[in-house]
Amino acid sequence: MLLTINKVLSLQEVEHCRQQLASATWQAGALTAGASAARVKTNLQVDPHCDIARALSSALVKKLHTWPEFVSAALPHKIFPPRFNCYQQGGHYGLHTDSAILRLDNGEALRGDISGTLFLSEPDSYEGGELMIETRFGAQSVKLAAGDLLLYPASSLHEVRPVTSGQRLAAFFWVQSMVASDDHREKLFSLDQSIQVLSSERGADDAEVLNLSALYHNLLRDWATV
Repeated sequence: MLLTINKVLSLQEVEHCRQQLASATWQAGALTAGASAARVKTNLQVDPHCDIARALSSALVKKLHTWPEFVSAALPHKIFPPRFNCYQQGGHYGLHTDSAILRLDNGEALRGDISGTLFLSEPDSYEGGELMIETRFGAQSVKLAAGDLLLYPASSLHEVRPVTSGQRLAAFFWVQSMVASDDHREKLFSLDQSIQVLSSERGADDAEVLNLSALYHNLLRDWATV
């Protein structure tokens, strides 16, 4: 499932991130890539251990946990702390698949079910830089407004096209979902969104709303691993 969540960050929050990142410690993005990915990765990333990265990452995780559409779609069990990257002067990231297993700083393993990209630059401020994702319907090109978030399966082949002018800033992270199957998550998300609409129209005590809610939770009970 590809899902765009609009305005996760306000324009003021985006501007704060950009101001903070301007004085952060940057390093070659290939340093944090696996052996095969490093060969096709040409960008910059903020040192994840610097104070600015830690503060911005922590704030974003807190925001995500309170964002209803994100929680409904991702059903997060663990979130890999967001990192921050920059593409400029031809920087790109060739076709690759994200690692299945990631390690947190404490050594804990995290299964990468969902990839997330939060755009921090306005799309008209740079040329190129499209996030291209291979789906069962063909390649999808994504270039969102600053503050918007894209969620997509971490198992998908994807790339960032070269940025030929300007600067593309973004935050990126991974989620281990309580429901490993992308197909199951998509069904649960669709069902939950319908329940929300019907609840607002009929009331939470409506018999059909209650039946659908029971179905949702019983499916979640069958499919979730916690």
